[in-house]
Amino acid sequence: MTLDHGGTSRSYRLHAPPGYVPARPVPLVIALHPYPGNGLEMSQLFGWDELAERAGFLVAYPDGVDGGFNALVCCGNADDVGFLAALTGHLVETWGVDADRVYLTGISNGGDLSFRAAVEASGTFAAIGVVSGGFIGERTTAEDYTPQRPVSVITFIGEQDRYASQFRTGIDRWQQQLDCTPVAPPPAAPADGATLTRSRCADGSDVEVYLIGSMGHSWPGASGDRMSAPDVGLRATDLIWTFFAAHPRRA
Repeated sequence: MTLDHGGTSRSYRLHAPPGYVPARPVPLVIALHPYPGNGLEMSQLFGWDELAERAGFLVAYPDGVDGGFNALVCCGNADDVGFLAALTGHLVETWGVDADRVYLTGISNGGDLSFRAAVEASGTFAAIGVVSGGFIGERTTAEDYTPQRPVSVITFIGEQDRYASQFRTGIDRWQQQLDCTPVAPPPAAPADGATLTRSRCADGSDVEVYLIGSMGHSWPGASGDRMSAPDVGLRATDLIWTFFAAHPRRA
């Protein structure tokens, strides 16, 4: 499908579950591909269509311009934040999406854009799920570069990822800037070689951080040929949706 934004025709795929009825409000997950990539590849890699069919939500897969999104450190100069906001508004208006249950997920370049959109399209997305991506780049060091409305975050970082230190620094900065404090008691280890931390922020949003010792720049639990880590004992797709379902948009 296509949507005109800023004088450009932008393309995306949309998956609707069996039994979808436009008159019944439905959650929406927007899934953002890595660089280089496209929405078709994203729909095939990480099992979002299958989960949407079981849980009953829409999934949209936007295409970046020339294979990438204008995120925090890469790629291009398209108004991708504006496009995501426009796509959300379009799907709320024409596909019966519940505006309080709109979520972003992405990997690598798509994960970086999720953080950027959480800040710059504040109020549009209830929560983001970021895999092998981060709150990185020069603009994130500004103290006022934070969401103006609560956006909860779940993120997965492989400690063998060459960007792991940047991702850890970024999520620490996010929590510092939003005045987040650890939730007690600390959660148990989610799998062998992995840790989980949870915090609650001053604005009421939540942050969950999974650190996976054996993983590189990958998606936990995926089994495709690209960017997959099938043997780490976690399925990020399922965990992200569980987190999303528990975090509708806050006032």
